[in-house]
Amino acid sequence: MTQRHSLRRRLEHVGVAVTAVLAVAMVGLLTIDALRSVPGIGVLYEQARIAGWWADHYLGTNVFYHPFMWRSIATGILIGVVAPLVGTYLVHREMALIGETLAHTAFAGVAVGLLVSSITGWDGSLMVVALVVGVLGALAVQWLAERTDTYGDVPIAIMLTGSFAVGTLVISYGRGMSGINVQDFIFGSISVVTPSGARLMAVISVVVVAVTVATYKQLLFITFDEQAARVARLNVTWYNTLLIVMTAVVVVGAMQILGVILVAAMLVVPVAAGTHLAQSFRETIYLSILFGQVAVIGGFVLSISQSLPTGGSIVVVAIACYLLAVFASSRSSPAISMH
Repeated sequence: MTQRHSLRRRLEHVGVAVTAVLAVAMVGLLTIDALRSVPGIGVLYEQARIAGWWADHYLGTNVFYHPFMWRSIATGILIGVVAPLVGTYLVHREMALIGETLAHTAFAGVAVGLLVSSITGWDGSLMVVALVVGVLGALAVQWLAERTDTYGDVPIAIMLTGSFAVGTLVISYGRGMSGINVQDFIFGSISVVTPSGARLMAVISVVVVAVTVATYKQLLFITFDEQAARVARLNVTWYNTLLIVMTAVVVVGAMQILGVILVAAMLVVPVAAGTHLAQSFRETIYLSILFGQVAVIGGFVLSISQSLPTGGSIVVVAIACYLLAVFASSRSSPAISMH
């Protein structure tokens, strides 16, 4: 039993290391794509396209040669890292619905951005507008939770319905104007991933991973015992705000591929699968990220091979991973240690 447990740990560590290398490679690829006009970087860009052509040749696909597919796949892989990473804290704090709420808030931001673009001709990134609105929505949820006596999920429900209502009103007001088309943002589409959106996702991923590593102990403390953290004079309000803002920026990045409706799934489903098999909180994070990668890569394979929507394919694969984890688990309910 000990030998089996040791082998499992080694496999998990290898899987996480491979995922880390893959994620760094995707950030590097997006950096090369962004700086391809620089002479030295341009050579790397052309070499990457040649490598993609050969990959398509041997695999019989028409995917890896095209830069827009690089951006989509790279964005998906980065989502598979940061969404379960942040989601692990949310699930264990029973805040799973916060992702759905912030997705609806970001949707309102996209709607506002589309309307402004149609009226003024502004050609800026819609994802930046969604990011700003999403962060403001996250701060509003935190403010309501800290200053009202209602149950914890009431501010979340108010923000979820209110932001979506604002989004629908803006869309209705701008109906018939050129550029008002939000269907891809609602259901998700790889065509939504623009060069600026992919670069934004790369920046988000680096920042979220760095912040999570730097504040791991503090976030772990408030996740399992917030009252004790307050007694220990930890600035709980600050760390709660930090967590919810990180959730907002991850949701905005993930919304490009998964859409408003499905984005919360990547915050919850891989974590739920990992929780059924993990023995500790750290192992839950590792397994959640691994399940997230399986969901993203498997979802892209299913989507491309069967010409299916990418967001729905990723979520279906994630749910399949969850069901397999439930069947493989030897316990009826999750039970992990705080380390």
